[in-house]
Amino acid sequence: MVTKQIKELEATKAKIVALEKSIAKRLHKELASLHKTYGYGSLKEFVKALKASTGSTAGTRGSKAVSKVKRRKRAIINDETRADVKKLVESGKTGSQIAKSLGISLPSVQNIKKALGLVKARA
Repeated sequence: MVTKQIKELEATKAKIVALEKSIAKRLHKELASLHKTYGYGSLKEFVKALKASTGSTAGTRGSKAVSKVKRRKRAIINDETRADVKKLVESGKTGSQIAKSLGISLPSVQNIKKALGLVKARA
């Protein structure tokens, strides 16, 4: 009885594999002719129109429309930075003012203040 079920399972798995291959083949064929369905002469024209409709400029080489986002360099927190944070806290500066003046992030300022014991405990 179990062997019969195992054979049925194997046959079903084989059917699934064959069905997956069939679907993949049909999908590939449909995608390859998609540009013709929408009246474009080439796939390249279709992709260009598709990107234009979504506002996407990804993958367009040499395009001036592509803007690169500048990423900040990771701040190096050393003893001098910690001392500066302590001095600015004692002079009454806010965390965001300290972060801006030292060129570090607000969470970094908060972490330094916490490590130096400069944070008041919540009531």
